[in-house]
Amino acid sequence: MSALNRLVCSLLLICLSPLAQAERLRLVSDDWAPYIYRQYGRPTGLDHEVVSEVFKRLGVEVDWQFLPWKRCLAMVEQGLADGIMDIFHVDEREPYLIYAPEPLSTVEFVLYQANARPHPVQRLEELGGLRIGTSPGYTYGDAFEAALPLRREDAPTHEANFGKLMLGRIDLLITDRRAGRYLRQRLGLQDVVQELPLIVGHQPQYLGLARKSGREALARAFGEELQRFKREPAYAALIARYREAPEDFLDAVEQHDRSTMR
Repeated sequence: MSALNRLVCSLLLICLSPLAQAERLRLVSDDWAPYIYRQYGRPTGLDHEVVSEVFKRLGVEVDWQFLPWKRCLAMVEQGLADGIMDIFHVDEREPYLIYAPEPLSTVEFVLYQANARPHPVQRLEELGGLRIGTSPGYTYGDAFEAALPLRREDAPTHEANFGKLMLGRIDLLITDRRAGRYLRQRLGLQDVVQELPLIVGHQPQYLGLARKSGREALARAFGEELQRFKREPAYAALIARYREAPEDFLDAVEQHDRSTMR
């Protein structure tokens, strides 16, 4: 990092509001494994570890709360939470949300089908008339939303979508590739649920902070520190651990959690 960038980052930290420096931030999210989720009653996940490390470096303490996604959005909009994890940059949210400038990670949306009821979709235009399992409040990109007349079928959890797929209540489900592989492995559905090769879209996901006094400076400082962390060996090691095959990843997560339990 250049001397100028170090100076700018230092000034941002000095300018952080007393709220950010003296109080704990309340961040909300739904269960979005393997990015952020609950394991043995505690928050964990790739992006959780990244955000925790960056805020630790900034001297900001964080409380985590898991809620349904639409409620997370409502709480941030109403000022009842200080921030939200792994949110897409949507212009309509900017009146109440400040995005940290550096993305935490990028999702890749794909489709899953039950092997017993195949739908060999190769283009989004072929989704017409099919029932697609989705999550309330989630956006999947303009191309997917324009692929009408598909039938969007919301489920309360990502696990519930896989259950609906197995019961034939939906034809396909859409989710992030990494999240889908994680859940398929965890639910023991590797031999009965197939991932389709069609990539629906890519979306970077960010930390979003409620639009309050001093939060612009905090968001910029977070982005600067996140960029620096991404250049370090510790970040590369973290990404490598979450890049393992699903079965190895699950074992690694469980071993990591057991080693840190009190």
